[in-house]
Amino acid sequence: MRLLALPALSDNYIWAIAREAGDALIVDPGEPGPVLAAAAEGLRPAAILLTHHHNDHIGGTAALLQRWPQIPVFSPHDERIAEAAQRLGEGDRIEAAGHSLRILEVPGHTLSHIAYVLDDGPDGAPVAFTGDTLFSLGCGRLFEGTPAQMLASLSRLAALPDPTRVCCGHEYTLSNAAFARVVEPDNLALQRRIEQAQAMRNAGQPTLPSTIADERAANPFLRSREPAVIAAVSARLGRAPADEVETFAELRRWKDGFRA
Repeated sequence: MRLLALPALSDNYIWAIAREAGDALIVDPGEPGPVLAAAAEGLRPAAILLTHHHNDHIGGTAALLQRWPQIPVFSPHDERIAEAAQRLGEGDRIEAAGHSLRILEVPGHTLSHIAYVLDDGPDGAPVAFTGDTLFSLGCGRLFEGTPAQMLASLSRLAALPDPTRVCCGHEYTLSNAAFARVVEPDNLALQRRIEQAQAMRNAGQPTLPSTIADERAANPFLRSREPAVIAAVSARLGRAPADEVETFAELRRWKDGFRA
């Protein structure tokens, strides 16, 4: 079994998970070119999985269906995704290309956002395709949902087993790291993750996937109960936050306006 991150657009990844025979699940094809190029080298798309309706995650779907009209397209319940053959919600499970995946609803970035969890990924480690909900060292902007919704969604993802590989939609690790370092300058796990990510990018490699254990240790958006994160938010507010939701909401507002 192979897990592939296909670079797309300016900083997106299209994820593919393929059996040795070549049949592959394609996750969030923002453009067709990278998938077509991989297919020329033997990859055989067998299903398309979409996490949310933004064009940089679904924009290549129509062109891929022109090339492979028989493959199913799975998506959240969202009429803005026209190509979906099967719409999915909380607790659903799909069987595709020899894989069984379960669905988590993770609203916040968009109201209909879902994540796909493969419990038996490469080397036995689970894999979570998190779209734009959970990033390495960050999370998505709140375009449609509320801070409470996003916090609940991130908490669900953070509860996945430690080895779970986080396959998110963008190469944002180092830009997220600059913010995370301001929030928690003394976090040794974060410092190690930054060094690792910088080495990967210097070598021309993706910084992904990370793991849920990595994210719980270093991602400030999964650490809104930690004293250091609460202290950083309190300093910005000039008072202690009322609760964890306010801590998270202020972190997200802070990140929205942050410039390294």
